[in-house]
Amino acid sequence: MTMDRQPDRATLSLRVVDAIQSIPAERWDALAETGAIGGGRLQPANPFLSHAFLSALEDSGCVGERAGWIPQHLILEGRDETVLAVAPAYLKSHSQGEYVFDYGWADAFQRAGGRYYPKLQLSVRITPATGPRLLVGHGDEAGLYRHALVQGLEAYCDQTGVSSAHATFLTDADLAVMESSEWLHHSDQQFHFFNRGYESYGDFLDQLASRKRKNLRKERASALENGIEIEWLTGSNLTEGAWDAFYEFYRDTGSRKWGRPYLNRRFFSLISERMADRILLVMARRQGRYIAGALNFIGIDTLYGRNWGCIEDHPFLHFEVCYHQAIDYAIEHKLAVVEAGAQGQHKIARGYEPV
Repeated sequence: MTMDRQPDRATLSLRVVDAIQSIPAERWDALAETGAIGGGRLQPANPFLSHAFLSALEDSGCVGERAGWIPQHLILEGRDETVLAVAPAYLKSHSQGEYVFDYGWADAFQRAGGRYYPKLQLSVRITPATGPRLLVGHGDEAGLYRHALVQGLEAYCDQTGVSSAHATFLTDADLAVMESSEWLHHSDQQFHFFNRGYESYGDFLDQLASRKRKNLRKERASALENGIEIEWLTGSNLTEGAWDAFYEFYRDTGSRKWGRPYLNRRFFSLISERMADRILLVMARRQGRYIAGALNFIGIDTLYGRNWGCIEDHPFLHFEVCYHQAIDYAIEHKLAVVEAGAQGQHKIARGYEPV
């Protein structure tokens, strides 16, 4: 699909593709905000905006027509068809997997005689993590390219007749250009841990009131009773056996929360093949087998907590595996922030702050 509406400069054009494989991985990743991971090669600062992650969603069938997330990625090109900017976008037939609950809007729109679905969504499926949605690189023309992509989103709505376009968990730069184009802004709250130069978990505890320090030490000790041990798995330690165990945990949690899990087993094998150095599995073991685990992704300066599950219930184990261990990892690896996902005021008691 090619957009009729042109950006401000006649040398630019916009088109839409239905597969991320239409854009070379190196070019896509270069347009995301990049940095070196662990002193290695340059990669997108936010792992969820990487070609590896988004292509794994597509190749595993976790996005697509059957999932109700049809890829409609915007590409901004120059006169010589050079890819100048991109935006990961999806045509959606529902509001699931977004962590922004617009069912009230949908109901009101339809009661007024409109058709809310399909809608266009700039987001990453089941990933409530802040990151760029308009991938424009770091050049002098970045501002122009952001405006051009926003014009493209508006043109998409005009030409296809979809009810609306939505962009979620935005950076300030993306938010500013959308607000300047009179998009509506909705705010919500998450809870993040901030590493203020701590050398150890003890340094972090020292900043807290005595009662809170005592409670956290007691909680962590209780979580590891009954012979429970914690392992950090990343890189080559992410074996198919570990993924089999984690998927069992994930499937149990997904079945209870959503009726069926959003991600399939193949997705986890694909991300392990394509971005193992950006994955941290925190696994709990008891009596020789894994009983619980949490999936995290590693950014330039942020650890992103995503999925959790277990096959045995133990007091405080969820808090230990998901929140305390993430803090431990961030401090040890000098990451500035832990984003532990959506919702959850209980995180405040574990050292996370409202944002």
